[in-house]
Amino acid sequence: MKPAVQVTILGQTFAVRSDAAPDEVRRVAAFVNEKLAEATGAQRTADSLHAALLTLLNIAGDYLQLRDGGDTQRELVGRLARLSVRIEKAAPPPVRNGRKDAGTEPAQLNLCTEI
Repeated sequence: MKPAVQVTILGQTFAVRSDAAPDEVRRVAAFVNEKLAEATGAQRTADSLHAALLTLLNIAGDYLQLRDGGDTQRELVGRLARLSVRIEKAAPPPVRNGRKDAGTEPAQLNLCTEI
């Protein structure tokens, strides 16, 4: 059986069992507490369900923006690949030992394949 990790959210202590490392569970709980504080602001609400729902909506909105931004990231990677091809075609042959090596291997560009 996995050991339980004690975390406190909204003033209540929970024993969480997870495949994640205990530090990761605590990190997630700290993130939830930060998001709860952002959602409730300076107001201290006695209604923990209201605070939890506001937080859930905020986190869901952030998640959806990141997920939708993934399409933009794929578009950028594709654009970079196309630009790389254009640069390779436009680049003059490499100069080695004071002479142009026309017809030999093309110059290699090291591009990041993941962002």
